[in-house]
Amino acid sequence: MKLISRNKKAYHDYTVIDEFESGIMLRGLEVKSMRVNACSINESYARIDPARMEIFIYNMTIDNYSHSSEREYDPKRKRKLLLHKHEIRRIKKKLDEKGLTLIPLKVYFNDRNIAKILLGMVKGKRYYDKREQIKRRDFEREQNRIAKHSH
Repeated sequence: MKLISRNKKAYHDYTVIDEFESGIMLRGLEVKSMRVNACSINESYARIDPARMEIFIYNMTIDNYSHSSEREYDPKRKRKLLLHKHEIRRIKKKLDEKGLTLIPLKVYFNDRNIAKILLGMVKGKRYYDKREQIKRRDFEREQNRIAKHSH
């Protein structure tokens, strides 16, 4: 697996409830651009189009390929995600619950060199949850440091 982009803030701002792997419908030059890591998912999110029962990702930035001659290129265009209908129905059922959102966590090429995206079904964290997580992480880091020096 070759990691292209990772949404680090997602784990800080949200609690990940469930994860789904999906393919992405891309143009040829977008794939080439992703191979040189010209991709960002920091501000992106996914939504279900209820009329057609398809999932699209919005605000995913894939920069124009450096050797491209394409003039009219929109780096933030909406892109279709490739999932089975039963997976989309299951995701829709969960999204109908209160306060859940679908955001990308990672974009990568799998072992067969196919671009994949890991979607997270997330719930927003409160401010005090974030502070609690930071305290817990600092405490564990300090414990590991003490244990390392005592040996």
